[in-house]
Amino acid sequence: MRFAYVIAGSEATGGAGLQADLKTFQRLGVYGIGTITCIVSFDPANDWGHRFHPVDPSVIAEQFEAANASQDLDTVKIGMLGTPATIDVVAEALASKPWRHVVLDPVLICKGQEPGAALNTDNALKARILPLATVVTPNNFEARALSGLDSLSTIADLAEAGRRILAFGPQAVIVKGGVDFPGPDAVDVLVQRDPAGGEPSVEVFSVPKIGQERVSGAGCTFASAVTAELAKGATVAAAVGTAKALVTRGIEQRVSGHTPFDTVWQGA
Repeated sequence: MRFAYVIAGSEATGGAGLQADLKTFQRLGVYGIGTITCIVSFDPANDWGHRFHPVDPSVIAEQFEAANASQDLDTVKIGMLGTPATIDVVAEALASKPWRHVVLDPVLICKGQEPGAALNTDNALKARILPLATVVTPNNFEARALSGLDSLSTIADLAEAGRRILAFGPQAVIVKGGVDFPGPDAVDVLVQRDPAGGEPSVEVFSVPKIGQERVSGAGCTFASAVTAELAKGATVAAAVGTAKALVTRGIEQRVSGHTPFDTVWQGA
């Protein structure tokens, strides 16, 4: 039995967050264990806006203690954290033991927070969590924010963003072009550090876009699929390939409902 661990927020509709992560783990044949950092509840009466509720840091620490006492966990995905206090307790917990892989989905904008609070959270994430990550999976916006680049409109731009983010310390960065990337294809670029100290390697993953609308849970599912495959012993490149295929199929067979957005179907 292989185990994958996730530290992330709960999203009440099941389309993203910890719910999507655990469904992805199950789909890829690993036993999922999770720690909840916050609870996000969409407000159907207010244009489906976010209602954000952080979990007390002491409760997060207790969940981490119980999860890691139950199994020998060495591969973890970090999702939405939400507040500097949450980031502090998660950073301390991560530093308390060795990890084979720490996959960071760098949720920089915490929906449901005031702009000032979001900025403080972003800065804390970059200072305390990013240096602990071995693999980072930023989307187009997050990659621009982390790299300092104004635009990611070419494959060369995506690769350069990955190289710049490598400077924070991870071994690999997967920059996702998403619907914001020009052209008909959904393009992701994997930039990996050279163990011998040479230039980082660059590998491009591309499939035709499936419409131009964002689909909820795609980023969570992608990062958790990478995590599950790494837990099973795959290389980073192989894990990215599996994640790309799973998310593509999940978008093709997306789930619709009463929300103004569709969600990825991990079971596809």
